[in-house]
Amino acid sequence: MEPDQSYDVLVIGAGQAGLTVGHYLRQAGLRFLIVDAAPQVGSAWTERWESLVLFTPRRLNAMPGLSFGGDPDREPTRDEVIDYLRRYATELDLPVELNTPVTALDHHEGRFAAESPAGTIHADQVIVATGPFQKPRIPEFAASVAPDVHQTHSTGYRRPTDVPPGRVVVVGGGNTGYQIAEELAGGHQVMLAVGSRQTPLPQRLFGRQVFWWLAKLGVLSATVESRIGKRLSTRDTLIGSSPRKAKRLGIAFKPRAVAASGRTVRFADGTESDADAIIWATGYQPDYSWIKVPVVDPGGRVRHSRGVTDRAGLYFLGLTWQHTRGSALLGLVAADARYISEQVTARARSR
Repeated sequence: MEPDQSYDVLVIGAGQAGLTVGHYLRQAGLRFLIVDAAPQVGSAWTERWESLVLFTPRRLNAMPGLSFGGDPDREPTRDEVIDYLRRYATELDLPVELNTPVTALDHHEGRFAAESPAGTIHADQVIVATGPFQKPRIPEFAASVAPDVHQTHSTGYRRPTDVPPGRVVVVGGGNTGYQIAEELAGGHQVMLAVGSRQTPLPQRLFGRQVFWWLAKLGVLSATVESRIGKRLSTRDTLIGSSPRKAKRLGIAFKPRAVAASGRTVRFADGTESDADAIIWATGYQPDYSWIKVPVVDPGGRVRHSRGVTDRAGLYFLGLTWQHTRGSALLGLVAADARYISEQVTARARSR
C-alpha cells in the first residue's frame, strides 16, 4: 500500500464479516479496500485450537458467491474454515492489504482518516469488521499464579501435548471451556470451573443438525429487539457438550474461580486445588481504544443500530448479536453485511 491513499470505503478486518461485505461492495461498484493487521485473512481462526470443529453445518457456513464444498450437513474443521476464507478472498479477487494494522481512526473535514505504519488511508465511509474476539479477558488474580504453572488464555491453546502432565484447571464453562476440557481429559487430570450453568443442546436431534432445528423454529432469524432475542442475547447455550458428558470423561467440576496464589486456585465455595496448568477460557472483551470518533460508551460498547452508528459513514459489522444470533457467525453474517452495504451504497450515491 502506498502512503495516503483514498477510497470510497475502507473495511477494517479481513475475517468473514469484512470479506463478505467486500463481496457486496464490489457488486455495488464502489472503490474500497480491506485491511487487516494479520499476515493472512481470517486470522482469528488460526488462533483457535487445532481440533476445533464448528457447531454449524457447511450449508450455513457458505458465504455469498462461493460454495463451501463437502457434505452440506456436516460441520467443518478449523483448518477447513481457514482454507475457505483464503479461497474466498482469492477467487472473488477482493482488494485485501495484510500486515496493515490501523492504529487510529479519526474524522476530519468530512472524511475518515485511518493511520497505519504504511501511511494514512482516507475514506468517505468506514466499516469496522474486527469481530468479537479482540482482547482476551483474563482475571487480575492470574498474575498471582506461580511462574512454573503453565497458564494460557484459550486463544493460546493449540493441542493437549503443549500442556504439561498433571492437573489442569480449565476456567470457564462456555463451549470453549467444555471442548478444551474434554480434549485434555484424554491424558490429563482435568478440573472445570464453571461460573454459571448453561442449557446444553445435542449436536443432532432426531437425525437433524441442531442448527437445522434452530432455523426451522425461527431462533436464528429472531432479532435482538424481539422477545426471544432479548432472552437469548443475554445467555449462551452448550452445543454438543454437557456436564453429564464431561463427568463421563472423568472431568471434575468446581464453581467459579475467584482467586489464585502460587500453584493454588481457590473457588467460590471456599475449596481449593493445586494446578500444574491453567487454561483461561474466559472469553474476550472489546478494544476500540484506537477509534477516536466518539461512538463507544464508557463500558467499551459500540453505540449503534444494526451496525449503523450516529457518526454518518461509520459502521460496525460482525458484532455478537448485532442484529440476530447469526451476526457473528461465519455464513450467517451475510444478512448484516448486505444491510450495511446497502446503507453505504445509498450514502455514496447521495453524495
